[in-house]
Amino acid sequence: MRRYELMMILRADVAEDRIKAIQERTVRSITESTGRVIKDVPWGRRRLAYEIGGSREGIYQITVFEAPASAVAEIERVLLITEEVVRHLVIRDERKGAAARDADEAEDAAAEAAAAAAAAADAADGAASPVGE
Repeated sequence: MRRYELMMILRADVAEDRIKAIQERTVRSITESTGRVIKDVPWGRRRLAYEIGGSREGIYQITVFEAPASAVAEIERVLLITEEVVRHLVIRDERKGAAARDADEAEDAAAEAAAAAAAAADAADGAASPVGE
């Protein structure tokens, strides 16, 4: 699974309970597709860089998650038909996902253990041989 970042901008006049419902639906879509949410950060109401649909403000929501590509396609499909969502963008985060990170850490630990064993064997060989021969 890869890591993604989703930024949603919702209309400024959307009720708080509707914002929570949209976010919960997005999180549920991620988790149902064997993904996991890493971070979910509401940025709140912000001024838009340019006017969109007659509005100068929007409610920003950032979600960082790991999921298969099929889940991302489904999330984007749902967000496109959600009336309250003004804009959204999903980008792939180039940092390694948890599975790849765990595999790398296990490989590093094995390499360190092998190096320590080799160093211990060299030290034992050096201690066993007489000095000055």
